[in-house]
Amino acid sequence: MWFSLPFAKGRSGGIKRKRFVTYLFISDLHLSPDHPLLVRGFLDLLKEYQSKKTHLYILGDWFNAWIGDDYSAPWLDEIVLALQQFNTVGNEVYFQFGNRDFALGQKFLNQFNGHLLKDVDYLELSHVKIRLEHGDLLCTDDVSYQKFRKVIRNPLVLGLLKSTPLRFRQKLANGFRKKSAETKQTKSYDIMDVNQHAVDDALAHVDMLIHGHTHRPAIHNMNGKKRIVLGDWREHEAQILEIDENNIKDFQLKTWNY
Repeated sequence: MWFSLPFAKGRSGGIKRKRFVTYLFISDLHLSPDHPLLVRGFLDLLKEYQSKKTHLYILGDWFNAWIGDDYSAPWLDEIVLALQQFNTVGNEVYFQFGNRDFALGQKFLNQFNGHLLKDVDYLELSHVKIRLEHGDLLCTDDVSYQKFRKVIRNPLVLGLLKSTPLRFRQKLANGFRKKSAETKQTKSYDIMDVNQHAVDDALAHVDMLIHGHTHRPAIHNMNGKKRIVLGDWREHEAQILEIDENNIKDFQLKTWNY
């Protein structure tokens, strides 16, 4: 397809070039007060993309654990302030639940005009249909996790948990993280990866699938379609995806250093 660069007239009658939107996709940051380098990396990312008319998509596990929108702390206040500044200059923030921060709600996002996405959501750029999800639903071979997910994500269970005291939720989250770490040591590499049939189903009606969760960043070409796996944020770098509105088909995973 051929594109002609769009232009618009300014108030003075002159011609100015349209600013294209930058679509930025990240996941699995696992931010917490225990990892200040990761927090600093995220804050630096907001500064880097603040003037680029950015639509930031955070596809889950933004935080290492989220115990409720009533939680507050200085490190989190700094993040909220940076997001408010990011939004004030015309950028947008979209968030999708992960397996560690599914209790995060619209109340928290409202502080910086953030948008809450569905567990599976869609985006269309230049006629390219994109499916967005955290990625845990694709790991169907991990039967024990899928059973746990179904229980803990039940609205009644989640509502009950949110109604408990903050200190109790903190202890519960610590227990979940400890149990998850122990379980991973006993599970095989293949079980914790995506199931190919689940991926095929996810790509059936779209051109591209973007997800995280597995911590195995890569771009997979599948019969003319693409599956992009975002990277987890490690000690000094992360694999992120940047797509320009005017060049949707030319992209690679990008290393973000912090």
